[in-house]
Amino acid sequence: MATRRIKPSLYISVDIEADGPIPGPYSMLSFGAAVAGRQDADGFTAADPEERTFYRELRPIGEEFVPEALAVSGFDRERLVREGAEPGVALAEFSDWVRQVSVGSQPVMCGYPAMYDWTFLYWYLIRFTGASPFGHSGCLHMKTLYATKAALPLRAVAKGTMPRDLLSRRRHTHHALDDAVEQAELLANLMAWQGPASARLPE
Repeated sequence: MATRRIKPSLYISVDIEADGPIPGPYSMLSFGAAVAGRQDADGFTAADPEERTFYRELRPIGEEFVPEALAVSGFDRERLVREGAEPGVALAEFSDWVRQVSVGSQPVMCGYPAMYDWTFLYWYLIRFTGASPFGHSGCLHMKTLYATKAALPLRAVAKGTMPRDLLSRRRHTHHALDDAVEQAELLANLMAWQGPASARLPE
């Protein structure tokens, strides 16, 4: 009986900055992506997360925004209205980039937390391009990955509870590309981690 060949996965770390809690009424203002690594039958191979990246700042799609959400990114919304990329153009360019970097593999978006970023990214992809290069479910939640390996309830997990060796040494800046690169390093560390028994004891 022939065995079905499993296509490798290419993990792409994505971070978005938005001016509210949900897409549609509110806008995705920027998004960054970094190739984190490739997984095949032989395991996971980390990539240099600064080597293949994508970043765009977007024109807002509506007038509504939450001031506290906007303050997180520090964007000048009026500047983005004037200078931000048209969402349809930027998302089409992103889809082409994903397909280019993932030739021979299936692209998987990964994030921390993935749900918020995926909600905006997927909505924008469907709304402005009609399709997603990740399909409708090609998303990996790094928080779930850690909780599973650490045998912890998901709601007990935060970055502050993780072994320091797992975390990237980069600062979390709320610049979408910076944070995508940081999260790509976290994914590579999580993929290599064997669980709590492998954690280094404090000196």
